[in-house]
Amino acid sequence: MTKVPIETIIKQAYEAQKHFESAKQEVVDELIIGLAWSLIEPKTNHSLSNKAVHDTGLGNSDDKFNKNYRKTLGLLRDLKNAPSVGVIKKIPEKGLVEIARPVGVVGAITPSTNPIATPLNNTINAIKGRNSIILAPSPKGDAICEIIVKIMQKVLIRLDHPQYLIQKIPSPASKESTSKLMQCVDMVVVTGSEKNVSSAYKSGTPAIGVGVGNVAVIIDETADMASAARKVVTSKTFDNSTSCSSENSLMIVDEVYENAIKALQIEGGVLLDPKETEELKNNLWFKGKLNPHLIAKSAPEIAEIVGLQRPEMKQAKMLMVEEKGTGSEYPFSGEKLSPVLTIYRADNFENACQKIIELYEFQGKGHSVGIHSKSEKRPLEMGLKLPACRVIVNQPHCLATGGSFGNGLPFSLSMGCGTWGKNSISDNLNYRHFLNIVQVVHPLNPIEPSEEEIFGDFWKKHGR
Repeated sequence: MTKVPIETIIKQAYEAQKHFESAKQEVVDELIIGLAWSLIEPKTNHSLSNKAVHDTGLGNSDDKFNKNYRKTLGLLRDLKNAPSVGVIKKIPEKGLVEIARPVGVVGAITPSTNPIATPLNNTINAIKGRNSIILAPSPKGDAICEIIVKIMQKVLIRLDHPQYLIQKIPSPASKESTSKLMQCVDMVVVTGSEKNVSSAYKSGTPAIGVGVGNVAVIIDETADMASAARKVVTSKTFDNSTSCSSENSLMIVDEVYENAIKALQIEGGVLLDPKETEELKNNLWFKGKLNPHLIAKSAPEIAEIVGLQRPEMKQAKMLMVEEKGTGSEYPFSGEKLSPVLTIYRADNFENACQKIIELYEFQGKGHSVGIHSKSEKRPLEMGLKLPACRVIVNQPHCLATGGSFGNGLPFSLSMGCGTWGKNSISDNLNYRHFLNIVQVVHPLNPIEPSEEEIFGDFWKKHGR
């Protein structure tokens, strides 16, 4: 196959977008349904999920199948009847009319951890806004992205749309092509490493990047231990912990520490002794970086490679290590991208919050935090005090942060981390980020306050 230069791909994307930007709402909505079904149709989804694991070596195919399906179904639920073409809102009391316009050509940098769900999510959101999109996968995800694009291009052709509305950078994926893409499109969306996010912001193109995960979750003395443990293990083990929203640390209040550990063990967690913990540490990191041979593997696979030979390791769902410190000298305090959970003992709820602040100064600032508690007050306290854009309450963290059928967050594969995480957004990436909103402004009867209305209270208290 002849390799198409990145410059040609970008030119084709601009031409296709110009053709598509006059599409009506019903045409746009029909197209995103067709694109979604082309990839989550069960036979295709199974084939893609298997290939994703084969090519990347990350996660497991059953969880990827479920992620692809449920995340896409949830996204389509969010987008159903959501206006994204022409007049989308009228505010007569303010004399305002909002009009949705495309942003143009979107460049989307996607990670190897989600080589199907993230490109599909970005593509649907981009097309919803009548944009074209060029995907830039990681090298490990390049082949699967090629297949995905070809499948979606067949849908475009069948529904009589420009084939080049959806493309990818030339294979093999390279830093040079990705860099050129970021410089030449109208908007960059990047999900992945901190380095990629930083490059996007430095490209000179408007960019939306999302931050690093290193989620900490509190289990306080009021929590339902069995429920909390079940949710933590369900979340931590999903797709072998490839999600940036997977729990990496648990802050367990001292009063219920032993009970919480027992509940986690019942659900399949295995607590390592100091010698085993040291063995794991010596293998999970190599020259200061996570060992690529261990990330996103199952707990039994990790135990076998490391040489942890207790019989219960063969049935383990996750491995647990106790830690006291945070920072580079305590590598278990960071993101592990594996079913390895770090356990901290906190004196009380306030101490647990303080430990999270210290932890996030090392890694994970801005992303999200969780709590298992019966208190209605404590989640609000966390939202007021902790540097995190989402507080997930009594839910499996990685299944809730990106939106779920059981909470009100938008379905997304990319979570903004605000200025704490050096991001331009603090909410979940969604279709409105792929729109230019034009405001038509009509005149109103003037509403001009007097000086007394504005300054009166201040003058009374402090004088003029």
